[in-house]
Amino acid sequence: MGNLRSVEKALAFVGATPRRVRSPDELAEVAGVVLPGVGAFGDCAVRLAQTGLWSPLRDWASSGKPFLGICLGYQLLFEESEESPGVPGFGLIPGKVIRFPERVGKVPQIGWNTIRIVRESEFTYDIRSGEFVYFVHSYFPLPRDPEWTALETDYGVPFASGVHRAALFAVQFHPEKSQRVGLRLMANFVEVTARREAALSSSS
Repeated sequence: MGNLRSVEKALAFVGATPRRVRSPDELAEVAGVVLPGVGAFGDCAVRLAQTGLWSPLRDWASSGKPFLGICLGYQLLFEESEESPGVPGFGLIPGKVIRFPERVGKVPQIGWNTIRIVRESEFTYDIRSGEFVYFVHSYFPLPRDPEWTALETDYGVPFASGVHRAALFAVQFHPEKSQRVGLRLMANFVEVTARREAALSSSS
């Protein structure tokens, strides 16, 4: 929803061969999944359900296969969002998505802010704490288990701007708009995916 073309261009720039998956059967033909999205939590959930991709994407993200969630694709990993009461998320990460409190100032957060690396991983190779990335959001996820948090950002309140477990990595910011840092993160994801494919091929 919304930013597919810019994500495709960024992936191609770092060496991937991106393709849009429009049906569940097409997931069998890809090595890794990037789920981007801008807009409302509920609208995105409904759209994915209409295309038949909701359950297959949830299964993929929980399977240990390479998965990169961006913005709404990050928020959907959680159980629910204040933005769309009654609409469940994938529920893969315990916690919910909440709105920034009014005391933080301007909402939504639009523009550049820094990240702090809480847990190093192959997805954050060549990325340092204090570097800037680009955000556009009014809501942010609140994991109940701090072990999920990989990146943290402060916008009046500290929040988990990235999560990681196994081959799943997801971020609240837009790597496709975040210049060097964003392209490095996407390149890392492509390299993780390629290494996994090579390992699977050598073991078969």
